[in-house]
Amino acid sequence: MTFGFAPSSAASLSTSPASAHRVLEPAEWAAAGIPLLRNPREVVSGLHARHRPGPATAVVAVLDPDERLRASASFVRRAAPADGWMFRNALLAQLRRVIPHDLRRRTPVRTAVLLYCREGDARWTEEDGAWMWGLRDACTLHGLRCGAYITLTRDGWQVLGEGRGGRRPSAVSAPEALGTTESRPPSPRTGGPASEVLSRAAAR
Repeated sequence: MTFGFAPSSAASLSTSPASAHRVLEPAEWAAAGIPLLRNPREVVSGLHARHRPGPATAVVAVLDPDERLRASASFVRRAAPADGWMFRNALLAQLRRVIPHDLRRRTPVRTAVLLYCREGDARWTEEDGAWMWGLRDACTLHGLRCGAYITLTRDGWQVLGEGRGGRRPSAVSAPEALGTTESRPPSPRTGGPASEVLSRAAAR
C-alpha cells in the first residue's frame, strides 16, 4: 500500500512536542484493523447530500452493522493548530449530541466514520493524522468501532489507508439526491458543543 505525503498549512502550525503524539501515521492507521466499508461511495454520497460540506468541514456519522446511517453531524474546523486532542473533543461532543453511547456493550456494534472536506489533494497530511487520532479516541470514549477516515477534495473522495476513492462527489460538485433507504432524518449541520470547543481552542 502506498501513501503520498503533502505539507499542510494547519500542520505547519503544529510545533508543540505534545501535538506530535496526537497524530497517527498512515502505517499506524493501516495496521489498526479499521473495518472496510462495503459501499464507500454510497456512504460518501449520502453524507455529502445531507451536509453539503465545504472546505474545513468535518462530518462524523454513525453506521449500524448493516451500514445504515443512524446519526450524523457536521461542523467547521476553526483556524488553530492541527491537534488530535482538540479534534477528539470536537468529535466526541458531536457524537454525544446526536446518539447515545454504547459503553455498556462488551464489543462495539456501531461504527463511526469521518468525512473531512479540505483544500489540497488526497495525499496524507499531518492534519489528516490528527483527525485519525481524534476519531479513534472519540470512538473508544463513546463505545463505537473506529471506522473509515475519508477526505473530500476538489479531485474527489479518498478513503485513506485503503486506496479506494472516486471523482464524485467532490468538494466542488453538487450533491446528489438522497436515496429512499435511509431511515434517519438529517441531523443538525453546524454549531453545538463541538463548534464551541474549537472556538475556545482557536482563541487560546
